[in-house]
Amino acid sequence: MTRDRFLELAEAYGGAVARWPAAEREAAATLMAAEPEFVRQSLAAADRLDAVLGAWAPLSVPHGLREAVIAAAPVARPRRGLRAWLLGAGVGAGLAGACAAGLVFGVALSGTLSAPTDAPEAVSAAMAGYDDLSETAEGA
Repeated sequence: MTRDRFLELAEAYGGAVARWPAAEREAAATLMAAEPEFVRQSLAAADRLDAVLGAWAPLSVPHGLREAVIAAAPVARPRRGLRAWLLGAGVGAGLAGACAAGLVFGVALSGTLSAPTDAPEAVSAAMAGYDDLSETAEGA
């Protein structure tokens, strides 16, 4: 067991090695035999912390303090009225209008911006108007 691991266990489980996990006690005993001064100082510090934590007690609260604090608190008033309802309805109507306008705009643009699906048909349709011009040019 390393010194760091020993300190971690002392901080976590306290100065009484008997409270430590059984798997760690044997390794701790080996370190105790190898470095008794380090182990003594570490366990003494853990014992002091155990004593401080053991002396802690929750604060006592006078009877009726909770009720007095609640009674002194201001009463919350509900704020849902006609104005709040109209504001909510206005926001909903605005969102619905924006969605409808986007849909109409998208449908209108899709018809004007769509490209021809078959390029040879578009070329032959455009060339159909030039057939008559070529015949008049030859005849002149």
